[in-house]
Amino acid sequence: MKVISTARDLQRNGKKVCVAIGVFDGVHLGHQQIIRQTISDARQHEALALVVTFDRHPSAIVAPERQPSLIYSLPQKLRTLAALGADATLVFAFDKEFSRQTGGDFIQLLAQDLGKIQSICVGATFVFGYKRSGNVDLLKNIGKKLNFNVHGLAAVALDGQVVSSTRIRESICSGNLDAAGQMLGRPYALCGQIVAGDRLGRQLGFPTANLDITGLKVPPNGVYAGLTRVGEVTYRVALNIGLRPTLNSPAPSLRVEAHLLDFQGDLYGQELEIVVGDRLREEKKFASPAQLKEQIARDVQSVREQT
Repeated sequence: MKVISTARDLQRNGKKVCVAIGVFDGVHLGHQQIIRQTISDARQHEALALVVTFDRHPSAIVAPERQPSLIYSLPQKLRTLAALGADATLVFAFDKEFSRQTGGDFIQLLAQDLGKIQSICVGATFVFGYKRSGNVDLLKNIGKKLNFNVHGLAAVALDGQVVSSTRIRESICSGNLDAAGQMLGRPYALCGQIVAGDRLGRQLGFPTANLDITGLKVPPNGVYAGLTRVGEVTYRVALNIGLRPTLNSPAPSLRVEAHLLDFQGDLYGQELEIVVGDRLREEKKFASPAQLKEQIARDVQSVREQT
């Protein structure tokens, strides 16, 4: 799948374009329905299927105080979108200037730059543009003028409740990762770039990769079993999420540290995506680093014994 930053970068070769628009954080079951409808339209009309999304949550610019922690990093979201089979994804840089566009202006400019839109698909309650001026009714009015179809799809329900990014975040926050995975349509995974740590894990005999989880929603503090892939190899992971109370830091910060069982190598600067499994135990303060080391050894053994 090609990733582009402006609509004019799409190489149409004379084809019409079917468009799915959304933030798509998590690319959950409801998002998948929108994108699959777009792909179906494109195949029916011999058009291109284009996903339109943003490089950050719009609230980060228009309402920072209400900005939610994200389910997926941008690279993780793009990989998931690619797996659904769209031809391209257009990622707009959502900045202050972009946020000042009205809903109508946004669609008119998109149509102008794409050349010819066959259809636009969004969620039924989707709103967009300056002061939330755009909605499905506006899309339909513009569609009549520019001759494109509009699908405003109803939300997907699971267990009698609507599937939403907000509900998934709540499930992650409460530690109900099975529920999060059901709504995502795939096991919940935490993804971040590997950054330098203080090498405490290496000193204890269990080197860890430290994930940069800035802006992401994370499960409750504790030790988890997990799985990750490096290249073509899958590794079991002992994952620690927490404040590391044994260190008695005067200003503790949340850390996500992954020990890859039987891995040898350097991961700095790479991105690691970890499927988070069972929670093995709560975070705990130990009397000494030696006791912490003994517990980590037991944690690693528990991960190794996971089926």
